[in-house]
Amino acid sequence: MIPYQLIAKKRDGGELTAAEIEQLIAAYLTGGFTDEQMAAFLMAVFLQGMTTAETAALTRSMTASGDVWDLSSVPQPTIDKHSTGGVGDKVSLVLAPWVAACGVAVPMMSGRGLGHTGGTLDKLAAIPGFSTSLTKKRTISQLKKIGVAMLAATENIAPADRRMYALRDATGTVESVPLITASILSKKIAEGADGFVFDVKYGSGAFMPEIRRAKALAESLVKTAIKSGKKAVALLTAMDQPTGCAAGNVCEVREAIDCLRLKKPEDLYQITKTLAVEMLMLAGSFRSRTAAAAQLEQAIDSGAALEKFRRLIQAQGGDPRVVDNPELSPQAAHHNEIKAPRSGYLQKIDTRRIGWALVELGVGRKKPDDDIDISAGLLLSKKIGDRVAEGESVGTIMGRSRRTFALVAREVAASLSIGATRTRPQKLIHSRFDGRWIPL
Repeated sequence: MIPYQLIAKKRDGGELTAAEIEQLIAAYLTGGFTDEQMAAFLMAVFLQGMTTAETAALTRSMTASGDVWDLSSVPQPTIDKHSTGGVGDKVSLVLAPWVAACGVAVPMMSGRGLGHTGGTLDKLAAIPGFSTSLTKKRTISQLKKIGVAMLAATENIAPADRRMYALRDATGTVESVPLITASILSKKIAEGADGFVFDVKYGSGAFMPEIRRAKALAESLVKTAIKSGKKAVALLTAMDQPTGCAAGNVCEVREAIDCLRLKKPEDLYQITKTLAVEMLMLAGSFRSRTAAAAQLEQAIDSGAALEKFRRLIQAQGGDPRVVDNPELSPQAAHHNEIKAPRSGYLQKIDTRRIGWALVELGVGRKKPDDDIDISAGLLLSKKIGDRVAEGESVGTIMGRSRRTFALVAREVAASLSIGATRTRPQKLIHSRFDGRWIPL
């Protein structure tokens, strides 16, 4: 293999063979393909794209760069979910115990916050003692025992992706559908689950705000997963405003517990329920969505789902008392209300701007090694379409330090568009893709 020839072939719009992609990734891991050459190749992919066959070959090669777990000894079907991320997206915290309470094993390998979007691992860190550092052996044992595990990828899961992502981040090639697809799926396939449900966000707070690009990513994820031998389906869901009311690690855990117990807030409940039904159907556990939804309702109403969350916390070293006593989690030392600058209806939210404001507050990281403030967050008391009065509280920010409060309060207030007429938010669940698009 001559690196220049492969770079030039993709630069000129050619289609690489599976063997060429395999050689490229192998050479990159052994030093025969330098960081500079890989950066050039990534830019060529960013500009020219990849076919489904190329994307599947890249995914397989990245998956094979490290450990690939075998979960076949787990007696239940194993189904995972992946979200493309957003602000206030605590769905995983509710979804995993819900689905596990209905008899499907959930090996949920998650990540930390990325850019303006929150990360499940950071939210779990708000539970005192909770460890996401699980080995393959411990993960399989826990899946057999309680049917759910929430963990970080080990160093040996898709190491090629870790190196390539750092280059993508430095070279402006992150927002490429085939590269995103290979990055997500290489880790998910290495985890060993039977199938995946993808929650692909669109709207102002999404990684892919435009619905056209979100659809392209959903199609790529599903088609590549199926080509890789996995079952897969994707839902297109709205991120034009934060999911629920809470955005921040401790406050999102509390809201997730409320949803497990009380089935609210409504938007969080509806998105999670729809995703859960898709996971149960993908597992082959129910003949109809109606039966799957009824089983979910029973698991919630009986307290089985909440008890599953307690057992998950306990199994991973956390304090299960936090479910009934949220004061055991880190508490914010300071709070500050945000006032509406004028009267009218909340017409639009710049959710991405809120996400970056929360990074300033300490909810997320500007650099990978930054510390975060687990207690920091935002409680937004208004949703798109709600009436607000001038001077009325529209939200509360919180954290361990007031240092950035004035800046964050201004940014959150400026992200809220208030006008004379009532508007409606985007449709919460837009459509479903399993090889063809179905409006929902």
